[in-house]
Amino acid sequence: MGTPDLASASLRALLAADGLQVVGVVTQPDRPKGRSLKPQPSPVKELALAADVPILQPERAREPGFLEALRDLAPDLIAVAAFGQILPPSLLELPPHGCLNVHTSLLPKYRGASPIQAAILHGEAETGVTIMRMDAGLDTGGIVAQERTLILRQDTAQTLHDRLAEMGARLLVRIIPGYVRGEWTAIPQPLEGASYAPKIKKEDGRLDWRLPAPTLWNRVRGLIPWPGAFTHFSANPPKLLKIWAAEPRHSSGLPGAILTSGPTGIVVGCGVGSLNVTELQLEGGRRLEPGPFLAGHPLPPGTRLASS
Repeated sequence: MGTPDLASASLRALLAADGLQVVGVVTQPDRPKGRSLKPQPSPVKELALAADVPILQPERAREPGFLEALRDLAPDLIAVAAFGQILPPSLLELPPHGCLNVHTSLLPKYRGASPIQAAILHGEAETGVTIMRMDAGLDTGGIVAQERTLILRQDTAQTLHDRLAEMGARLLVRIIPGYVRGEWTAIPQPLEGASYAPKIKKEDGRLDWRLPAPTLWNRVRGLIPWPGAFTHFSANPPKLLKIWAAEPRHSSGLPGAILTSGPTGIVVGCGVGSLNVTELQLEGGRRLEPGPFLAGHPLPPGTRLASS
């Protein structure tokens, strides 16, 4: 059970694994996408179609018809990765070996919808994946296995997503045979250290230059590809400016004021330190490095950037 690219990695690994049979795939219904707003299949559905695996697309996981169809598939175990719906107890209890979930954090930290972004936004040095036996709570089930990875300076939410997706897929396939034989058991999550990562909103990308430079740097990295970090610069009307790459500096100045600008970067004052912007995009334009951007849109020292 899964929907986006993250889940595709697990499905791909399950399809390729010796000794495991995928009897069906459950994914969200086709949703409108693109300029045409035509319904498009999820990445998981596209992969299932190519593998000629039966597909179920319930609007709600509680639908009696869906549960009956799932029961007809007679799965021994259900693997779940970013499905996008809360699963009812009747579904969790359907397979003899329960439901295993691939969660992209080291539970109990960062339960919820955006654990990958949260790890970068909070400046974590490491994160990882957890294989969890699902219960009726929100990412509160027992931990079956975990694997860790460092968060690198060059990581964004996108690169970390891709790495964790593959890590989770490998770990899932590795533990399933032993789990079914009873060699892996679900250990209750500790009460201490639990936290929640809510769904990311577009407004979360707004940069408040009064914050310390490392905090803003984490925001730039943690919100790629969506919604992206953004600010505005003075024009009539003010224009939105997306920040795609930056690095913190020790130099200081007025928050939101451009301290220096040139081919190697546009340095903006923050509440503590400064941020050197090395890739940016004007509303309606292309992503550019500082040199080409400044050639068409000069930003001399003293120019003010604003949160709104």
